[in-house]
This record gives sequence, C-alpha cells and structure tokens, in this order.
Amino acid sequence: MSEAKKYSISIEEEIDLLSRGTAEIINIEDLREKIKKSRETGIPLKVKLGIDPTAPHIHLGFAVVLRKMRLFQDLGHRIQLLIGDFTARVGDPTGRSETRKVLTPEQIEENARTYKQQLSLILDPEKTDVHFNSHWLEPMNFADLLQLTSKYTVARILERDDFFKRYSTGKPIGMHEFLYPLMQGYDSVALKSDVEMGGTDQKFNILVGRDLQREYGQPPQVVFLMPILEGTDGVLKMSKSYGNYIGITEPPGEMFGKVMSLPDNLIIKYFWLCTDVPPHEVNKLEAELKEGVNPRDIKLRLGYEIVKIYHGDEAATNAREEFLKIFSRKELPTDIAEFKVEPQHLQEGKIKLVNLLILAKLSDSKRNAKRLVEQGAVKLDGVKLSDPMTEIEIADEMGEGKILQVGSRNFLKIK
Repeated sequence: MSEAKKYSISIEEEIDLLSRGTAEIINIEDLREKIKKSRETGIPLKVKLGIDPTAPHIHLGFAVVLRKMRLFQDLGHRIQLLIGDFTARVGDPTGRSETRKVLTPEQIEENARTYKQQLSLILDPEKTDVHFNSHWLEPMNFADLLQLTSKYTVARILERDDFFKRYSTGKPIGMHEFLYPLMQGYDSVALKSDVEMGGTDQKFNILVGRDLQREYGQPPQVVFLMPILEGTDGVLKMSKSYGNYIGITEPPGEMFGKVMSLPDNLIIKYFWLCTDVPPHEVNKLEAELKEGVNPRDIKLRLGYEIVKIYHGDEAATNAREEFLKIFSRKELPTDIAEFKVEPQHLQEGKIKLVNLLILAKLSDSKRNAKRLVEQGAVKLDGVKLSDPMTEIEIADEMGEGKILQVGSRNFLKIK
C-alpha cells in the first residue's frame, strides 16, 4: 500500500506537528528516519517518559509534556510510561543544591497509583505501556553495575551543572547520585526507546540515555525537550512545593480563577503550551495584545480553553460565567458551601474569627489566620474584618446564614 493511501499526512507534516511548542529536538534528521522506518515496517515508535513518583498531583506544567505525548499517540505511536520506582529510592538531584530525601516503598506505591489515575485524563490508556524500572535495575548484580559505570566517565558526569556547582563549592555529593543519570539512561536501553520526552531541565539525563544506547549497540533515541512552564507567580517553575501550580484535577472554578491570576506576560506562552487553539489564532491573539486589547479579555479565553480540556465545554462556560459574576459584577457565587458550627465550639453563642477560620479549614494555623485578617483578606457579609479576635455571633435563627469570604475565591455560608 502506498504511503499516500496509508497516511493522511506526510512525514514532514508529522514532524511539523510534533515540533510545535518544543524547546529543542535532538535531532530532526534522526526523527525523520525513525518515522520513515515506522511507516515502512508498520511498527509504531516507542516514546518514553520517565517519572519518579514523588509528586502525584499533575499540574499544567507537567501536562505540557503529556499533551505532546498524546499527539504522538494520535499519530499512531505508543507511549512507554516509565515509573521510576527504583530510581525514586535515590532521588533525582537535577537542579538541587543538596541530597534529596529518599521515598519509602509505600510512598512510591501510593504515588504511582495516583499518577496512573491522573495520566489517563490526558493519555490514551490503550496506547500506553506502563513499566517500572525496578524490573531490570533491582536484579542487577555488582558485575552488572561495574559494566554500566564503565560506559561513562566522571568528567562527563561533572559536566552537569548542579553536580559541578556542588563539587566546586564543597557541598557533598553521594556516590549514589552519580549513578542516577546512568540508571535513567539505562532505562532507555532496557526499553529500546525511539524517543524520550522531558523538560529542558532533564536534557543531561536524557542525553546520557542516548549515549548509553550507542554503547549497547542500539540506535540512539531522539530527544524531545519541552519548555519549562512558569507557575502563577510568573517567576518560578510550576511546582506543588512552590504553591504556584494549577492542578489538572482541580475544580473548574478554581482552575479558571488561577488562570485569571497569571501575569499578563505569560498569556501567549500558556496558549501555546496548554491549549489546543490553532497557531493562526494564537498569533492573532498575540497581535491583539500588542495593539492594546485588555489582557483580561484574552485571559478569559485562555481560562475557558484550559478548563474545557480537563472538564468539558459546559464546565468551562460555567466557570467563566461564575468568574464574571463574582469579580466583574461583584455578585455572590451561585453555589456556596455551608459550614455548621457545632455548639461545643461556641462560648455564649459566639466564636472568635481566628478560631472560625481554622475550624472551617480556611486557614491551617492561627498565625496564618491572623495574617489573612490583617491583610484585609477576610469579609463577613461583604464587610472587611480587621481584628482576628472579633467575636462572630452564631445563632439558631440565623436564617440563610452569614457569608464568610476569604480572599477572592473562597466563600462559606456559616450556619
């Protein structure tokens, strides 16, 4: 059967699609040859993503890579999801100035389970093969390890920026950390990967895999590096530990609100990396921003497009309407959760504001609760409260209840 009949797009068109939004591909010529061979043999490319199950709540930053992998699936290729249950015992030192804590087997198992659930929101499970690198790394004996280490030099390992900085400043580096890039690289050998995906911060580790494949007589994998997505603070890499993330399983309203809080300079980058909006439309939106269109109007479109991907069109439309209702028209949300204060928490029918915030889980500590009040972030029935020790009266005949608001998005009906 001819290529024209079997494939709806040419090899060059496939490469163009896959190249969108990438930071770097090493290298295009190898990719072209691999796609050509795949079409000639009918064997799909094996596209690897290695993850250490250390932070199981997937956010938009990680979804940048996953969405590119979904495109590979849609083009007929298979995903090799490599859960690093063995390498997680070491911890990837990438970008770190000190040795990373080691996870317990129980933590690894729980995180891996959560990962697989969330990954199915983006990847097609039918075209995804899940592997655990303990299957080949754990059975290795000392002779196997010596053979692996002989394939790479200390000088090459010290080329990695974080290792070099720690070495030159006298900070400790465990010998096991030197082994991490070799273990991740050997995963590509074990899986015979054609392509490996990752963020730009993983470039060194992924290139080690490419080198090791050559050493073991395999064709080297093509490296796809995706840009690092800044979080809602607009500065740091999106991360749960930095508190600047937008989780793909967050409720639609919360997700939409976080998108609307993004700095204006990130709007177009998020369109490119986090949405399915066609390139010509993104270019048009970028031009409109430069011409002076209100960035908030463009962000309303961005929030809708992102929420639609993970929650559907109706949820995205409702989230946008709810945002406009609260922030533009200054109305209350349509649905406000109720919180009932039990009698044992009251003194003469009253409760101190700082205690109410903690009890209602609107703050995790008295210190934080006081800070929220002092910063003017707390309102009761639309009135800003300035004293954290204010006593709130809670009575049986409160009717519909008082509306407690913390920040711009958290509302509770106190009963």
